[in-house]
Amino acid sequence: MAGRRFSDRADAGRQLADRLARTVVAALGPVVLGLPRGGVPVAAEVAKGLRAPLDVLVIRKVGVPWQPELAVGAVGEGGIRVVNSEIFRSTGLTEAELDGLVARAAAEVEERVRGFRAGRAAVEVAGLDVVLVDDGIATGATMHAAVEVVRARGALTVTVATPVAAVQSLERLRPVADRIVCLLEPSDLRGVGLWYRDFTQTSDSEVAELLSKAGEAG
Repeated sequence: MAGRRFSDRADAGRQLADRLARTVVAALGPVVLGLPRGGVPVAAEVAKGLRAPLDVLVIRKVGVPWQPELAVGAVGEGGIRVVNSEIFRSTGLTEAELDGLVARAAAEVEERVRGFRAGRAAVEVAGLDVVLVDDGIATGATMHAAVEVVRARGALTVTVATPVAAVQSLERLRPVADRIVCLLEPSDLRGVGLWYRDFTQTSDSEVAELLSKAGEAG
């Protein structure tokens, strides 16, 4: 495994951008969205390589109160919500209870957005091709929710792009994404951080700085 690690997120992003540039994605003129926090440094390099706009996609999974890992839906900024009707019906939650859970998740999303963007408007994705980037995919649950949220925002196509992901998780994402671009697909992921020599935690301030620089460059 040692020879197949990325130096850091920036290195992984450059390698990912190179792969994307050699696919049809580069011809689409995409918008690049990074999942916070670790996905944003990777996405920043992807956006540079594709000469595409960069933004952050802040989402919150809406978990069932007594089983938080079971997501009944997800919330994105601007009031975007997606609900898994089958899971919702199976939980026995009322509409009012679901609305309460969604409202709390939405408040958390908006708070994080304010910190990351410092008043800048979100990059528009409606009618455009979107590349969703994370620094790695373990279970795929967060990325699945991200795909649903950008589709709800009107994305034309959605490409999931990541340096490394568990092969089983990618199989679960294939039905919901238009394309998946992944550099390493180990059957035994063990942990995303193991595939990076430097996997230092990304801070909120680093995310905000990357977005600010991308906005100035744009």
